[in-house]
Amino acid sequence: MARKGSLRWPLRLLTILLHLSSALSTVSESGPLMKFRSSLSNPDLLPDWRSNTDPCNPKWGNVICKDDGHVYGLQIENMSMSGTVDVDALTPLTNFRTLSLQNNSFEGGMPEIWKIGPLRAMYLSMNRFSGEIGDGDFKGMGNLRTVHLYSNRFSGTIPSSLAAAPLVVLRLDDNEFDGEIPDMAQPGLKLNVSHNKLDGPIPDHLSLLDAAVFEGNPGLCGKPLSTPCKSSKKLPTALLAALIVLAIGAVLAIIGIAIVITRRRRQLGEPRQLGGNHSSNPKKVSASYDADSLEQGASAGYVRGGSGKKASSAATADQGRLVFVRETEERFELQDLLRASAEVLGSGSFGSSYKAVLLSGPSKVVKRFKEMNGVGREEFQEHMRRLGMLSHPNLLSLLAYYYRKEEKLLVSEYIPNGSLAHLLHANRDSSRPALDWPARLKIVKGVARGLSYLYDVFPMLTLPHGNLKSSNVLLDDPFEPLLTDYSLAPVVNQPHASHVMVAYKSPEFTHYGRVTRKSDVWSLGILILEVLTGRFPANNLRPSGSSHRSSSHGGGTDLAGWVNSVVREEWTGEVFDEGLAAEGGRGRGKGEMLKLLQIGMGCCEVDVERRWELRVAVNKIEELREEGESEDDYSSYVSEGEVYSSSRGPH
Repeated sequence: MARKGSLRWPLRLLTILLHLSSALSTVSESGPLMKFRSSLSNPDLLPDWRSNTDPCNPKWGNVICKDDGHVYGLQIENMSMSGTVDVDALTPLTNFRTLSLQNNSFEGGMPEIWKIGPLRAMYLSMNRFSGEIGDGDFKGMGNLRTVHLYSNRFSGTIPSSLAAAPLVVLRLDDNEFDGEIPDMAQPGLKLNVSHNKLDGPIPDHLSLLDAAVFEGNPGLCGKPLSTPCKSSKKLPTALLAALIVLAIGAVLAIIGIAIVITRRRRQLGEPRQLGGNHSSNPKKVSASYDADSLEQGASAGYVRGGSGKKASSAATADQGRLVFVRETEERFELQDLLRASAEVLGSGSFGSSYKAVLLSGPSKVVKRFKEMNGVGREEFQEHMRRLGMLSHPNLLSLLAYYYRKEEKLLVSEYIPNGSLAHLLHANRDSSRPALDWPARLKIVKGVARGLSYLYDVFPMLTLPHGNLKSSNVLLDDPFEPLLTDYSLAPVVNQPHASHVMVAYKSPEFTHYGRVTRKSDVWSLGILILEVLTGRFPANNLRPSGSSHRSSSHGGGTDLAGWVNSVVREEWTGEVFDEGLAAEGGRGRGKGEMLKLLQIGMGCCEVDVERRWELRVAVNKIEELREEGESEDDYSSYVSEGEVYSSSRGPH
């Protein structure tokens, strides 16, 4: 026992020293950050950065910290910041993985980002960087996944070293790059090189991308563009024949050598394994994993082929705890959610949702996602951070997430009024009054504003929302709409996304297997028609006795097709929900309802080229009023057939 007591103080001392070492390590990270701050022309915009303090406890503004208290990255965005990007100052930060300086006023050449070898993500877009980028400037950056350089003034050729990096996202649009596009063969690469000065053929590996990511480069040719590449001059017949003969001769020589080698091996024979202690026919087994596979294995607490202990300790930082993505005084842990009384809210296209009643604070909604392995662990975390930064009156903010390889949890506030779908379709027989025209117009305007905001903050996403439908529109107390389940397409498994997300039910995906940014516009149009008609999009029954089918709207089998057929047959008044029709009979908002109907049909045009742009639809929605035209104006508007003819949209 005395010996045990004699060991107690050394152990305590060792523990204290370890804690002290960790604290000094995190405080020491303030030095590099303060040096970086001093290189900026307006450092006063970072007032809470102070020397000899821990950047992560309490966290400095614009600093991203890991759960272990080390600096993970910087997110200095939208601050009109300028000065010198002192990359050398950041190199001592061994855990530094992401740098975002987008939408500022930095000038000069490309910063020496390659000095931060382990960097995974860099966002330098919407600045004034200019000049050429060295061809090998990204050489050796084996962890680089995301590069955003769009809306700058970079020139010269695209660095070939980018083709060797394991990129997932590369945005070079709105610059002055010239020459040919390197052969970017990274699987699943999200690329945008539009509006540069590029020329030559588009590499075969990129031929399946959307044509929009190459537009604004008149010199480019080949698929997916409609401009064919001019064939090169044919070789002289004699020279071509000589080359063919040489090629055949080389192939025959190789075959002959292979036959000789094979025969010699057979003559020599393989050494036999003698004795019972020797294994017969042993095989060498080798396995290789790319970085993302290794990372996903580690996130589950093991790496295939290893003991798992080291991987488990190194990659379980987020295991068992929530990661908050918003600055809030309210904090709770995963165990608090698990101990809370829970109510199943439903099972949606992504997974189940629960209402968790916490012992203190307002209730939360927890959504479980099992098909959300579209990107690696750190890309997922980065996307969640960006979602957490979003702030708009018509978006339901993400509060926190929980990461495991097998499933993810997303946590947000609980909205008692429920969804627009519930209010439109589940309360028909209740005593609660139906939505009147002013309320429906307010909801549509809020939805349009929220979607427009997503388009602005995610210019790189093909689907800024991706799953816009009435069940993903919640209503707060004054019936202000809140969009949910937005911007999840980048992290959801692609097969699952194409099966359950609304944007993938658009005509362009149904007919051609692709989606565009206008697929969200189509979803907005369907939601508008649902609000006006009161019909659920899955239950679009045609009027009995009607045999007319509209080829311009998918054969009339969907909600847009049904509305189009009614308008064509001059039954326009029967399009509207009963509650709205009654209001129309009292002279309230007749013309405005028809205008909104026109907007909805313009958004639901099957031909993507003829479909309205979102900005056009939003501007027209903003012009609508609660009170409409007079009875005569309404009759004239219907009789002239303007609803149908205008649905084609502006050309």
